[in-house]
Amino acid sequence: MLINLLMLFAGLALLVWSADRFVYGAAAVARNFGLPSMIIGLTIVSMGSSAPEMMVSATAALDGKVDTAIGNVIGSNIANITLILGATALLRSLAVNSLTLKREMPLMMAASLLAGYLLHDLELSFLDGILLLVAFVGVLTYLSVSAYRNRDTDPLAHANDDDIPDNLPTWQAFAWLIVGMALLPLASNWMVDGAVGIAKWFGMSDLVIGLTIIAIGTSLPELAACVAGVLKGESDLAIGNVVGSNLFNILAVLAIPALIAPGTIDANAAGRDLYIMLGTSLAPLAILWMKKNQQLGRREGIALLAVFIAYQSLLFVQAS
Repeated sequence: MLINLLMLFAGLALLVWSADRFVYGAAAVARNFGLPSMIIGLTIVSMGSSAPEMMVSATAALDGKVDTAIGNVIGSNIANITLILGATALLRSLAVNSLTLKREMPLMMAASLLAGYLLHDLELSFLDGILLLVAFVGVLTYLSVSAYRNRDTDPLAHANDDDIPDNLPTWQAFAWLIVGMALLPLASNWMVDGAVGIAKWFGMSDLVIGLTIIAIGTSLPELAACVAGVLKGESDLAIGNVVGSNLFNILAVLAIPALIAPGTIDANAAGRDLYIMLGTSLAPLAILWMKKNQQLGRREGIALLAVFIAYQSLLFVQAS
C-alpha cells in the first residue's frame, strides 16, 4: 500500500509538471513559427490542462483497462463541474461575459449527448473514436473562427497571452517539448499503477478507479488554473478552463480508448455515471439561463460541491 501511495503521488506530481513543460515548449515553438497568440491560446494552452487525462487514458487503454480510461473521462468531467467550479465559485462569484463561453457551453452539452449516444450500446468501437475525433476537429475549427471574428470584443480572445512564452530560443522550446513528451508517459504509468494498486486493495472495479482516484488527480491542473483565474479577477478564464477541458475530454480523450482498445464497457458507465455527467454538464448552463445576472455565486458553489460529495460517497458505498 505504501509503495502504491508513493507511486500515485509521485506520478501525479510528475504528470502535472511534465504537462506544464510540454505546453510551455509547444506554445513557444508555435509562437516562434509565427502562429497567432489567440490560436495558440485556444488550442495548445487551453488543451494543456487536459494532457493528464489524455496520457492516463492512453496508458490505461494500452494496459487493457478500458473502463478505467472511460471512467477517467466521465469522472474528470463530473469533478470539473462539481468540485472545481463549485470550489472556485466559493472564492468569488463567477460571471460569464465571453461570447466564446456562451458558445462553448452548449457545445459541451452537445458533446456530452454525443458521448451518451455512442456509449448507450455498451460498446466503444473504433468507428466511435473516429466520429469523436471528427467532431473535435469541427468544434476546434468553429471556436477558432468564432474567436477570430470577435477578437476585438471577446474578453477571452487573448486571455491566455500571459501563458505563452516570449523570446524563448527555439532550441530551448524544443528541449522543453521533448522533456514533457518523454516524462508524460512515465508519470502516467506510475499514477495508473499506484491508483490501481490502492483501489484493488479496497475492492474497487476498474471503472470506479477511473471515476474516483484517477479522475480527481487528473483534474488538479484545472483546479489550479481556475483558482489563478479567479484571483486575477478573470472569471471567464476560470469557467473557460473547465468548459474547454470538458469538451476536450469528451471529444479527444474519449476517442483514445476507442482507437486503442475498442470493445465492451461497464454498464454503469453508460448508465449511472453518464446520466450524472449529463446532469452536471447541464447544471451551470441552466443556472446561467435562469439567473438574470448570469453568475455562479457561493450558493451555487455549495450546491455543486454537495453533488460532488454525494456522488463520490455513492461510488464508495456501492464499491464496498
